[in-house]
Amino acid sequence: MADFVEFQNKFKGDLITPEHPDYLQAIDRWAHNAARRAKIVAFVKDNEDVVLALKYAKAAGLRIAICGGGHSASGASSSEDGLVIDLSRYINGATIDAEKKLAFIGGGALWKTVDNEAIKYGLASVGGTVNHTGVGGLILGGGYGWLSGEHGLVIDNLVQATVVVADGRVLTASATENEDLFFGIRGGGSNFGVVTEFVLRLHPQRRTVFAGPIIFTPDKIPQLQPVLDSWWGNVKGNEGMVLGMTRGPDGQPGILAVLFYNGSAEEGRKNFKAFYDLGPVADLAAEIPYEELNNMQNYLATPQKNYYMTGAQLSVKPSQDLTVEHFNRIIELSGDGSQFLTAVLLELWPHNKINTIPADATPYRRDLTGNALVLVRWEGEDPALLEKAKEAVVAMKSLLTPGQAYGNYNPDSDYAGLPADAKAPESKVEGLFRQHYPKLQAIKKKYDPEMIFNKWFAITPA
Repeated sequence: MADFVEFQNKFKGDLITPEHPDYLQAIDRWAHNAARRAKIVAFVKDNEDVVLALKYAKAAGLRIAICGGGHSASGASSSEDGLVIDLSRYINGATIDAEKKLAFIGGGALWKTVDNEAIKYGLASVGGTVNHTGVGGLILGGGYGWLSGEHGLVIDNLVQATVVVADGRVLTASATENEDLFFGIRGGGSNFGVVTEFVLRLHPQRRTVFAGPIIFTPDKIPQLQPVLDSWWGNVKGNEGMVLGMTRGPDGQPGILAVLFYNGSAEEGRKNFKAFYDLGPVADLAAEIPYEELNNMQNYLATPQKNYYMTGAQLSVKPSQDLTVEHFNRIIELSGDGSQFLTAVLLELWPHNKINTIPADATPYRRDLTGNALVLVRWEGEDPALLEKAKEAVVAMKSLLTPGQAYGNYNPDSDYAGLPADAKAPESKVEGLFRQHYPKLQAIKKKYDPEMIFNKWFAITPA
């Protein structure tokens, strides 16, 4: 039988229960609707605290969730009536070894911390595109970023990780140590343990880049289509674009093209000249410090609002996704814009480098053309709005290419509400991991046979 007092006496971090004045803050998440009323939030200070939290949760029969940045809208980092192992308060730093070009990153760090520290040395990692996203969740699910065209996914730059597995062992995972675990965490999510440290390879990075949004009125869609297709067909590794069909900050419908060129403003404007020739109604792109690159989309990801989102595959040509009909439907689903923000974001990052990695090197699939993010944002507590948001997301996703998409955009926490001896629903899990699923099941059996970790595409042990 679990002894909470004993747990409390040995635990070095903070244990927050519903009676604590910080409780509501402790269970809060980036997406307000992803908060769950946990019995205990364990802000761990080190690996030993993680081991204690795991041991107590298992003895007390509490379902475990792991919180790094808490940036998932699915609730995967929350646990109703369970225990949350939260890395964000104490294990949240980034230390740079400039000589070896490595970053040692705490499992609860945010990308902003990594970006700011690395660029001091003229270095950068592949990272997320919203800088208050947590490092851990993004990495374990694959990890796209503005530098993916040059350096691949974040998992392709992962050199080593420290993982606390279900039985309390603290293991090092790398290409030469616990290689099977290293394989599993590079795209297999939080299925295998709590990652308390990531070691990422860094790359030389110029201090400024050309980036920012230019905005087109909806009537420009027919002219944008051939320009987009031509650019995408010849895209280089040092550039990219996120193309949004949504309403702008002023509430007006528009096409938001967030440009990126890893070079000067002069080079960037020359590179995107065909887009500028179409006459954007606004031009906010400029040469900016590199560390500001990953905050350009923060306004679409404002904390403490409600979110429901999912992913979809890009079509071969952007013109197949950016159409007048699609745009009109997306805006129609937002009503007058006062209640819902609806958006489809086409993440146009070159995949040539990503897809050069052998298909069997990681669980992450290597044949994708790219991702679209489909999202609805709203405010208020009315549960009917969540159902309406889900309907809108389903309607928008139906406009795009069918098929299993980027796992980090999964809309719902897996395995929720199932009895302990139930078999997890596997159709979408197998759809995500495909030919790698049997190997992942064997790794799961070795490191987590009781499915202690089951909040994200839960793998059933072999």
